[in-house]
Amino acid sequence: MKYISVNLYRKVINHALAEGMTEDEFQHLSTPISDLDSIQAVPANEFFALHEMIDEKLGPGFSVRVGQQMKIADYGVLGLSWRTCSWAGEIFDRSERYFKLLSNTYIFKVDKKPDKSVIYLQREPHRRGLELSNEATLSATVVVLQAMTETAIRPVEVSFKHSPPKDLSSYKDAFQCCILFNQPHYSITYKTSDLETRTAKADSSINSFLVARVEEEASGLKISGSKLVYDVEKLIKDALPSGIPSIHQIAEHIGMSNRTLTRRLSESGVSYRDLIKKTQEEVAKHLLKSTSRSIAEIAFETGFSEQSAFNRAFKRWSGLSPVEFRKS
Repeated sequence: MKYISVNLYRKVINHALAEGMTEDEFQHLSTPISDLDSIQAVPANEFFALHEMIDEKLGPGFSVRVGQQMKIADYGVLGLSWRTCSWAGEIFDRSERYFKLLSNTYIFKVDKKPDKSVIYLQREPHRRGLELSNEATLSATVVVLQAMTETAIRPVEVSFKHSPPKDLSSYKDAFQCCILFNQPHYSITYKTSDLETRTAKADSSINSFLVARVEEEASGLKISGSKLVYDVEKLIKDALPSGIPSIHQIAEHIGMSNRTLTRRLSESGVSYRDLIKKTQEEVAKHLLKSTSRSIAEIAFETGFSEQSAFNRAFKRWSGLSPVEFRKS
């Protein structure tokens, strides 16, 4: 069965409501609004029919406008992994492998040349709703790449296979480049140098973890509890110099809800609080033994804002003060 992530389905409905439609107008849907919290995907044809119904109500350009409202978080763990790509164009490499987390109706292919790179959206429009969904996808590409790089990079050309609507204002606002209709392909073209832009949140350690999470979801497998604990400890260690990270921060980094992360850690016999304490103790003992940093500096590196609080905590961990431990 062809499917679309419920997150994308919900996004389209919410934006239609924001543009003036009412919930009553969606009551006839095969998948009603009231069911969205209990499912992960909807049949693709229902998604395309939704686009068609909204297009009739709100007129040309809605699909492009909803694409402009997409946030990286709307794409779930796949979107989180995009944010930590090393360069902007890496998103398309990853989408070729993992886009099935969102839908099995998309295929992206990149034709990279020294000056320009053409990203083809290989998705044949056998109905109007597919044409509209393709418009939304290409529109969303623009804002996602801007969010990844935190720059104003824009395409140099966008192409659609279908005919143009009467009103092109939303298209011009969204793409701000050459817009072509009745073309052989759906595609969006960027300067290759722009796709090689370093992403704003590039982080190799978090990225490798998120890629593993994407693999896990895509294959329907569950990573081992010990691997999860190890990765969470590493993320805590990286975060400590900026203060003790909340479980929400760590869960957000790895694409889980707080509740899921708590449950997965519990299945491994540990709590998040346990991992914070264990990581602080290990970092503190390592720095005391192998460096000449001051106690105040080590307190900061382990997430404490005051040396006195660090001293008390270390005494509980080891039975010794930091100075006594270093001397021993």
